[in-house]
Amino acid sequence: MSISVLRTADAWWVATPTGAAKIATSARSTAELLADRAAVDAAAASTETVDIASLDLLSPVTKPCRVVAQMTNFASHVRDAGMDPKTIPLTFFRKSSASISGPYAAVVKPAHVRFLDYEVEIGLVVGRDIPVGTPISGSNLGDYIAGLVVTNDISARDIQLPQTQFYEAKSYPTFTPVGPALVLTDESELRRFGDLRLRLQINGEERQNAVVDGDMLYRPLAALQSLARFQDLAAGDLILTGTPVGTALSAPPKPIEIIGSLLPPAMKWKAFFKRQAGNPKYLQNGDLIEASVRTDDGAIDLGTQRMTVAYG
Repeated sequence: MSISVLRTADAWWVATPTGAAKIATSARSTAELLADRAAVDAAAASTETVDIASLDLLSPVTKPCRVVAQMTNFASHVRDAGMDPKTIPLTFFRKSSASISGPYAAVVKPAHVRFLDYEVEIGLVVGRDIPVGTPISGSNLGDYIAGLVVTNDISARDIQLPQTQFYEAKSYPTFTPVGPALVLTDESELRRFGDLRLRLQINGEERQNAVVDGDMLYRPLAALQSLARFQDLAAGDLILTGTPVGTALSAPPKPIEIIGSLLPPAMKWKAFFKRQAGNPKYLQNGDLIEASVRTDDGAIDLGTQRMTVAYG
């Protein structure tokens, strides 16, 4: 049975049916907490609890850490971007862990950014160090994935697209909300990864709603096997697994795309963003973002983020 770990500024907690039980640990980081599993299990059995609503929850993934993200990893999102899912390789990009924020903290748009977008994603939290060359298989995957979190890959599209790189556009402070819970999973629960449903609403309007099965192109096993070929990972690192269709950004109609490809780059992007200025789906000051991940039967529930957009 999964255990939901919560974090406040001065303590770690386990969510129980009666409230939050404090974990008796000196752990300061996610990696240190994962190494103190006995204390986590003891708190899960405790009857001394406080009201979870009284806690000011932070991200259960601490920084610094590595934040690695899979690119265009849902077939529905790939098609919406005007591409063929069959042609998409397994690829990654990096985000700064300074972008990590709590599940209820404001998402702050930098003053120079015009087009702010959202991407609800499932985050994998690495459970133990993975040196390059580590053999990972279906039988030991659970040894390396400690648990799952709700994440949101906030993106400054007008920085990302003209520069053809993701790092800056996705690494501003508050651009990776994480939590509310780090749901520690066992092997049987990881086998239900395909049953997880990702949902995102803006001001109560549903924008994203998809189940992993039938949509995600490369599952966690493939991702970790690929990363282990070239990238050291450590306990507490975070891997984002992609987002389904429904983001504000989508591909332009084919005729417009063809015309745009014939223009000089500066003119092409000027025309593209002039069209995007009429797109009401980009995040606006004061918007409420609600993002959740759970199975339809509620057996695995990563919780719901609620963040308000603030213009810097």
